[in-house]
Amino acid sequence: MESEAGQIAEAVEEDLEEVSPGRAMRVAAALKAKGGDEFAKPGSIIEIKFVKGESLSLTASRLLALMILTAGGDAWEDRPHRIRKADIRRGHKGNERITDMLQELHRTLFAVDDKSWRGKKATLLFSLISRSREETEEEGGEAGWIEWEFTPDARKLIQASETYAVLNRQAVLGFRSNYALKLYELGALRLHRRQATWRGDMQALRAALGIPPDVYTDFAQLRRKVLEKAKSEIDQLAHFRVEWREIRQGRTVTELEFRFEPKGAPEVIETVDELDRHSAGRQARREGTVENISVGLFRHRVKQSRAASRQKPAFREVPCAMAMTSPSFVRLADSMAAVGMWI
Repeated sequence: MESEAGQIAEAVEEDLEEVSPGRAMRVAAALKAKGGDEFAKPGSIIEIKFVKGESLSLTASRLLALMILTAGGDAWEDRPHRIRKADIRRGHKGNERITDMLQELHRTLFAVDDKSWRGKKATLLFSLISRSREETEEEGGEAGWIEWEFTPDARKLIQASETYAVLNRQAVLGFRSNYALKLYELGALRLHRRQATWRGDMQALRAALGIPPDVYTDFAQLRRKVLEKAKSEIDQLAHFRVEWREIRQGRTVTELEFRFEPKGAPEVIETVDELDRHSAGRQARREGTVENISVGLFRHRVKQSRAASRQKPAFREVPCAMAMTSPSFVRLADSMAAVGMWI
């Protein structure tokens, strides 16, 4: 009897181990309880491969990240999750884009290595979302909700994941390049490893970033349109920097190695400040094209703007970050004068 009881206890413990979440979900639960903009995305979802020729758009990738943030440490459980539409919208009106994003998540297929019922190597194809409900009637102008469930295959991957990336919600929503967002996730996943690098051939790079095989077939174009743009956005919005090394055979680039390095405290403060600023003008700030005006020149332009506003009330564009004849600029100048910033 005792031996039978012992066997039953062992079986129960094994079952508990099988249904307990991995490290990624435990960290996700802790970050959600803490509050704030940081959340954990399982490494198994970050490194999942798209079916050849498919990839998620930037807006759908953002929605998936928000879904994982909202689900937190419960993402692996067989239960529905809910999020306000207002938390998804980014400066656009209507729900058409939200509907499109949901439909894209439903139809996009992913592939993972698996084994068949005979123990042979196989490829498992599945989607991440099994079902969703979107409220189409909003009362009193209040934003509606969407409800979704992850597929059993997605929940299995999420549950078993021992690796994770700590991402920032504002950074995820701030990226304007889908490739930058994917590289940001890969970098955050590897940042605190002993070797904070990613290396792969061109086929692996396309699979990792979701670059279609018929796009940017010339490496010089891929470097300019994908890598350089992604680096500039990551260096501005992420808590780390990225560099890459091109490995060649003759004159042909055959492999790339990315290296991810944490930013120092002053750079992190700059990044936090940037994330708190409005996205308008972010590209100009990144490229250094925002005009810096000295106090003397500022005073001179204030006088010009006041004179111009009296003589010609119509708005006139000038090549500057802020039009010097705009009423808002004049109000800013008056408020600065009021506090004694100049005589």
